[in-house]
Amino acid sequence: MSRLGKKAIALPDGVTIETKGSGVVVKGSKGELTQEISSDVKVVVDADAKVANVEALQEGRQTRANHGLYRSLIQNMVTGVSAGFVKQLTLEGVGYRVVAEKQKLIFSIGFCHPVEFFVHPDVKVTVDGNTEVKLESNDKQLLGQVAADIRALRKPEPYKGKGIRYSDEVIRRKVGKAAAK
Repeated sequence: MSRLGKKAIALPDGVTIETKGSGVVVKGSKGELTQEISSDVKVVVDADAKVANVEALQEGRQTRANHGLYRSLIQNMVTGVSAGFVKQLTLEGVGYRVVAEKQKLIFSIGFCHPVEFFVHPDVKVTVDGNTEVKLESNDKQLLGQVAADIRALRKPEPYKGKGIRYSDEVIRRKVGKAAAK
């Protein structure tokens, strides 16, 4: 058994889990999420105790990995439909800015042209000032992928720190060339 998979998933008020075929549906105040699960694990819901457990149906290395994986995915789904997730990105650099138009972000990040980025409809975008982007969603996987795609437009470079970075990310700076003697 997986150590992580053995832990129970607490269900906050207003969150329900249903198993449908080979999938799990989690419903809450912030929406509904579905996840297909492997045939070697099973989700057991105790509605009275407001708790859910993931059980391994077989023994083996892959089953142990799936046991912990699906427990984590379901926990993230429960957190997402009850509280949601937030990622913040910061633009560093002279002249770097971003403008939001509905589900489209237009970046000015040092290229000769503006870069347009279309955001997934399930992700809410807020631009604070010209350099702060706040992304919100109930799906942690989708939110992380959208944030990574935005960061990949202009990764932070180690010499001046220019680029798009997560707000809590620390960029390790390098010293430039030594001045000629």
